[in-house]
Amino acid sequence: MSELREKVDVCVVGAGHAGCEAALACARLGLETVIFTVSVESIALMPCNPNIGGTSKGHLVREIDALGGEMGKNIDKTFIQSKMLNRSKGPAVHSLRAQADKAEYSRAMRKVLENQNHLTIKQAEVCELLAEENKNISESKASKKITGVITFTGAVYECKAVILCTGTYLKARCLCGEAITYTGPNGLQAANHLTDSLLNLGIGMRRFKTGTPARMDKRSLDFEKMEEQFGDERVIPFSFSTDPEDVQIDQVSCYLTYTNEKTHDIIRANLDRSPIYAGVIEGTGPRYCPSIEDKVVKFSDKDRHQVFIEPEGLHTNEMYVSGMSSSLPEDVQLAMYRTVPGMEHCKMVRNAYAIEYDCIDPKQLYPTLEFKEIEGLFSGGQFNGSSGYEEAAAQGLMAGINASLYIKNKEQIILDRSQAYIGVLIDDLVTKENFEPYRMMTSRAEYRLLLRQDNADLRLRRIGYEVGLVSKELYEAVLDKREQIDCEVARLKSTVVGASKDIQNFLTLHESAPLKTGVNMAELICRPELSYHMLSEIDSERKPLPADVLEQVEIEIKYEGYIERQLKQVEHYKKMEKKKIPADLDYNNVGSLRLEARQKLIAYKPVSVGQASRISGVSPADISVLLVYLENYKKKEV
Repeated sequence: MSELREKVDVCVVGAGHAGCEAALACARLGLETVIFTVSVESIALMPCNPNIGGTSKGHLVREIDALGGEMGKNIDKTFIQSKMLNRSKGPAVHSLRAQADKAEYSRAMRKVLENQNHLTIKQAEVCELLAEENKNISESKASKKITGVITFTGAVYECKAVILCTGTYLKARCLCGEAITYTGPNGLQAANHLTDSLLNLGIGMRRFKTGTPARMDKRSLDFEKMEEQFGDERVIPFSFSTDPEDVQIDQVSCYLTYTNEKTHDIIRANLDRSPIYAGVIEGTGPRYCPSIEDKVVKFSDKDRHQVFIEPEGLHTNEMYVSGMSSSLPEDVQLAMYRTVPGMEHCKMVRNAYAIEYDCIDPKQLYPTLEFKEIEGLFSGGQFNGSSGYEEAAAQGLMAGINASLYIKNKEQIILDRSQAYIGVLIDDLVTKENFEPYRMMTSRAEYRLLLRQDNADLRLRRIGYEVGLVSKELYEAVLDKREQIDCEVARLKSTVVGASKDIQNFLTLHESAPLKTGVNMAELICRPELSYHMLSEIDSERKPLPADVLEQVEIEIKYEGYIERQLKQVEHYKKMEKKKIPADLDYNNVGSLRLEARQKLIAYKPVSVGQASRISGVSPADISVLLVYLENYKKKEV
């Protein structure tokens, strides 16, 4: 065995989307960081869908960028098609989605990591965590403290913090019908040794599963039988620091087709050969990204399901069959795929498979993503029971930031539900009972009109700057943007137009009600049939402003009433979040608490009354009892 010993500040275990963000955050904040991966070929790997963003996920990428993360910049460099989803709906649910060149995305991110100061990439399997009894237990309440990691070859890395970002690699096995391979995604080596160490440290584990569809040879598909899907004519970048002109590229097309009753009949006839329905798979799969078998069984009333054919990159003929993930045997897969219009003669480059893996119940974590019982141990990504590249990257970034702040003995950061989708994501993970891989959705955010993807920089740049991941120049640019927005909104509210003939003709031309008295420009913009851009011909005082400023001006004026209403809701929410619960509070001493509530509060150890109120099984009556107890508790402390 190796006798290699090294001392670093942070060890990041796993180099997927969570690990990359975590490691970059730590290194950029000046900490000596080593990132471990079972294969350097898996850095920022996209083992499933070849895209970044999408509904609500686009919000996460924008927030990662606003805080100083890398995902948005990387997809801007490597996308091959981009589209803004939900344009026909309100701005709260507009979400950017981009097809990536998978190989280029991974290569570009690896290049960033390789050239980052204070960061070392190490191809090695971490098989054991080192921890000691915590001598500062009176302060942190954690019984253990992390001290390092050991690799499979016996190398020891002493460190002050560890961030676990193992993704779907822990004791992974891939299933395709009766065939089972004990590998990670894409046939890469699984991590088979770390789970035992985690169990020995008292960390509770669970088994989840996910899946991926087949990849087809482009030359075997008939696109004439499919509907061509184009990207946006004018591409909007993910990163706020990307020049919009740099992303105006020649885009590739995707294609839409559908399953049919023949497809469904083949699936139904072979359900007994599916590991999911044969009871071979132990893990729980994602509800919102089901296999085609699940779709056919659970949505039996539907006679067809959408199938998107998406290119994997510019330099490959592999096409991703989105919407048809499966764990059926290879012969059944080929038969069912060949019933889909345009795929009658398809040839599989890679067959579909399900993958199951070890992960944790995230109720063991604080909202900082630090383990409650092991000081200095953080985690992010699918290891925390989530799904998706974007959810993983968001958690990795926050785990990296908080591990760095922990080492520097500074207050850690918790983004709350009113600040960011990242706040909603992490709060849901650590507060609510999740029995399946968690997926972010806009419907999960109570304050989604405030948490739009277009204003992520206005919401979060300051935090990124204060942490040290956003430059002064970028932060000052956001302050300037905010000032321009405020000035223009104020000008529009103070600019009055009368019921002159020209104004009335303008309104008639745009099918808008004529004026009976003078109104300000902002009132006209509030009319659904009018817009800021349309009013340019009657607004002689208007000066040129950047497109992103104009976008904010229009949204803030048109939705002012709704925004004010949500801001009032946030005020009430903040009051509950500010009511902190002492870490050493003994809930057994809180009289009149129902037994279920007491058990849940002991298990979750909420940091605030607000968090306690969101725990399943804790009723409003329990919260009232807790509030009264806390008031008396504070008086005794004084």
